[in-house]
Amino acid sequence: MNFPFYIAKRYVRSKSTQNAVNVINFITFLVIVIGSAALFIVLSGFAGLKTFSLSFTNAFDPELKAIPATGKFFSISPEQEQQLSEITGVAIFSKEIEERVYLRHREQADIASIKGVDINYTKTTGIDSTLYFGEWNINEQQGIAGIGIINKLGITINQVRNPLRILAPKPGKGSISIQSPAAAAELYNELPLVISGVFQVEENLDNKYIFINLELAQALLEKNTSQVSGINFKLNPEVNELAVREKIRSVFGKATIIKSREELNGTLYRMLNTEQVATYLIFTLVLIIALFNVVGAIIMMILDKQQNSKTLYNLGVTVKELRHIYFVQGILVTTSGGIIGVLIGSLLIGSQLLLGWVKIGSIDYPVELSLLNVLIVLATIMVLGIIASKIASSRINTKLVSAA
Repeated sequence: MNFPFYIAKRYVRSKSTQNAVNVINFITFLVIVIGSAALFIVLSGFAGLKTFSLSFTNAFDPELKAIPATGKFFSISPEQEQQLSEITGVAIFSKEIEERVYLRHREQADIASIKGVDINYTKTTGIDSTLYFGEWNINEQQGIAGIGIINKLGITINQVRNPLRILAPKPGKGSISIQSPAAAAELYNELPLVISGVFQVEENLDNKYIFINLELAQALLEKNTSQVSGINFKLNPEVNELAVREKIRSVFGKATIIKSREELNGTLYRMLNTEQVATYLIFTLVLIIALFNVVGAIIMMILDKQQNSKTLYNLGVTVKELRHIYFVQGILVTTSGGIIGVLIGSLLIGSQLLLGWVKIGSIDYPVELSLLNVLIVLATIMVLGIIASKIASSRINTKLVSAA
């Protein structure tokens, strides 16, 4: 066995003759355990919140989406549709068309967006999983609305006698104005729509979208059947996304831009990643302050074992080896404390996943138990432990061991 490691291990397990040193060592170890457990719990909690936040985009957005490079719409020909269906890696694709419209229901009015979708839309996204109540029926008479729109306009589902009125400005007739609900038929195309179901994702989307039939939306907007505002793609598992993107891009040329789910929600992803890094750095700073205790504890141990160090020095142990003994001791203390802290944190996170004892309203606080967070915490503790142990063990010199 390596000599410095053997001595350091004995120092870790043995108690000092000075009770104050024992108390300091215990507090130091406890601080490391609590600090590493806290860092792990915070990272796991933030990872859960991140996954929970992104679950909205995962339900609403496809894996890849083609959008127009300029303007609101682009055309797709039957030949291009055939080429897309032959791309290896594309499981299925769906077409959509989106535009802002004016809504009326009885005495209430609002401005929202319609999204005309085809029958494959629910296969390329998980939007049907967000259905709050009612049925997911989209046809020539029925559509789906967000719960925010339902509440604003006081709409009842399957209300045939008083359907929702959707008004879209005719091309070249100006923009939508909520101050002109009684605009003449020459300014607006009007569509009566029976709401068959209500979806709930998050507030902005719930207040924004109504899903209707693609052909119905194209007719309302006076677009031909080849004009769309986006094409959604679901990919086969374990395919090269970059290769698929290039193949899709080759079908449309420069007419479209291909974006991934992350790129479609770039602001949200950047915000979550920035918050995660900031949280990690803040708690790492707390750990740095806490690990100053390690420096103090090792120095106290050096002073307490000064006579032992002199004996070892007289027996032929070099100053470098003596420094290495206390360096290894610091590493053992911080590493063991970090492992125990991670184990405690894992038990708490696991209990939250199983029992849900911490809640936000009616839902369990989202947490995520991942190996990556374990490695991050242990790596952080070890790096900081190495630095602290190096600083403390450097206090040993020839003068110190000779004066004992």
